[in-house]
Amino acid sequence: MEHRSYEELVAEAVAAPTEGWDFSWFEGRATEERPSWGYAGLMGERLAAVDSALDLHTGGGEVLNLAPKLPPLMAATEGWPPNVTKASRLLAPRGVVVVASPDDAPLPFADATFDLVTARHPVKAHFTEIARVLRPGGTYFAQHVGPSSVFEVVEYFLGPQPEEVRGGRDPQGEVAEARAAGLDLVDLRAERLRIEFYDIGAVVHFLRKVVWMVPGFTAEAYEPRLRALHARIEREGPFVAHSTRHLIEARKP
Repeated sequence: MEHRSYEELVAEAVAAPTEGWDFSWFEGRATEERPSWGYAGLMGERLAAVDSALDLHTGGGEVLNLAPKLPPLMAATEGWPPNVTKASRLLAPRGVVVVASPDDAPLPFADATFDLVTARHPVKAHFTEIARVLRPGGTYFAQHVGPSSVFEVVEYFLGPQPEEVRGGRDPQGEVAEARAAGLDLVDLRAERLRIEFYDIGAVVHFLRKVVWMVPGFTAEAYEPRLRALHARIEREGPFVAHSTRHLIEARKP
């Protein structure tokens, strides 16, 4: 691979579009180990077996669109306007109703509407609302981001984070919230997964895309740290981090 300067790599990353959850830009520039359970496949199986379902925080609709068969009533919510447009375009031909709804707002659906509620990496799971829109016997099936995910990157730029920030998104805490909302736990699995960034452009694109990691991130604002990391990658090889993921399944009695 030809040697590319810091300026070239960063300029390319800054110019790349960030909407949707398409990560193909990272091909050959970063790798992320996937959880062993294969969420999209399991979600597809569950969607094929119900009459009504809701996908929360659907992004650009890419993960939902992987399901081979969707139920007759299929809705999705998304909070970021560019993604709402993208998801609507992708999913409308399959009969999915995409609803623009802020991540922290009550769900814009009646009580006991859905057999299944799914989510891949929701910003936060509001279990009282999830329980409300589920029919009795209905299921919440999701893959969540776990505690201290990719904190090697966060702490490289922001310094050591307090324990309450590191410990947020704890699976056991979420199970307690689900139970408090009246749901019974069916399954919980957690894994820690290796991520490697092969060049500084991949780090820049990642932080522009996953905006909550380093709030207000721009390549200009963090140039000294970015240049130091570029030199380190050139010298030592990939910058290694770890993501945490958990699979959670809960049922409404």
